[in-house]
Amino acid sequence: MNISKNDDWIIDAGDLVLEKRADGAELSEIEKLVYCLWVADYSMKNAGDLEAAKDLYPNFMNEGFSIADKLKLKNSFQLFAKTQKDFESKYFEQFDLVCEEIKTQL
Repeated sequence: MNISKNDDWIIDAGDLVLEKRADGAELSEIEKLVYCLWVADYSMKNAGDLEAAKDLYPNFMNEGFSIADKLKLKNSFQLFAKTQKDFESKYFEQFDLVCEEIKTQL
């Protein structure tokens, strides 16, 4: 696994979304997508699969897919449209593309 500048970004962006959720604030669509990616990232980097992500937020893949489709975010859509097995195998290849795409919407 290569370290990228987006490794820090997803942690920081995820923390902001987590704080907002904890305060009971309404999340924007893009913030919800950040949360879905953060959940996946946490699981992939700590366990190497999506099992922990499913425990943290069972709907992360469906919601990520739906939001990416609604916002017309091609790279995010392609990642969240994958089966769990394909998502896990392609995650690290697509991580930077997805992060950069999401950042354009923030």
